[in-house]
Amino acid sequence: MRVVIAGGHGKIALLVQRHLTGRGDTAVGLIRNPQQAATLRAAGATPVICDLEHTGVADLAAHLDTADAVIFAAGAGPGSGAARKDTVDRAGAALLADAATRAGVRRYLLVSSMGVDDPPAAGTDDVWAAYLRAKRAAEDDLRGRDLAATVLRPGRLTDDPPTARVTLTRHAGPGAISRADVAHVLVALLDEPATAGATLELVSGPTPIADAIRAATT
Repeated sequence: MRVVIAGGHGKIALLVQRHLTGRGDTAVGLIRNPQQAATLRAAGATPVICDLEHTGVADLAAHLDTADAVIFAAGAGPGSGAARKDTVDRAGAALLADAATRAGVRRYLLVSSMGVDDPPAAGTDDVWAAYLRAKRAAEDDLRGRDLAATVLRPGRLTDDPPTARVTLTRHAGPGAISRADVAHVLVALLDEPATAGATLELVSGPTPIADAIRAATT
C-alpha cells in the first residue's frame, strides 16, 4: 500500500509513517520545510516538499500518482492565527481532496476534531473557534465528494504511551487519547474499507482497536 500523508512532519503523521513502513507499506509525507526531510526519512518515509498553501491541484495530484490512499493530518499548528486555520485546516483538506480525485485515489482519511458539531460557545478564544469552524467545513466539503472517506475526530491529544484500547464510535463523549493510539487507529482504518462514509469519534477506552473498528462498521 502506498499512502500519502499531508502534514507529514506532525507527531501523529510521523507515527503513522513508522507503522506503515514497519509493515512493508510505502509512506510519503508532504512537508513544506525541507529541513524536516531528515526526520521523515528516519521514520522510513519518503519526504516530498509541497506547501499546501502555495501549490495547485495538478502539482499536488502528481505527488499522489499510484497512491492507494491519502491522509490529511496537516494543521496550521500552535501560534498560527485564525486566517491560517482556514487556509490550512479547511482549504488544505479540500485541495487534497481535489488532487485525490484528479489522481484517481478514492480512499481518504481526514483527521478532524471532537467539538465541531456545535457552534463555538460564547467567550471561546477566536483562534480556537476558527480552528473548529475550519475542521467542520473540511468535513462538510469531504462528505459532498465521491470519495471513500472516513472522518476521525480524536479527543484531547496527549503524548502518553499507546494502550491499543479505545472507544471509537459516532458519539464518544469527551475524553483524551494518545497520539500513538490515534496513529494506530488511522492505519487500521486504512485496512477497513467498510468505514468509508463514517464519522467516528475517538477517545481512550476498554476495547482493542481491531474490535472497536469492527464494531464501528456494524
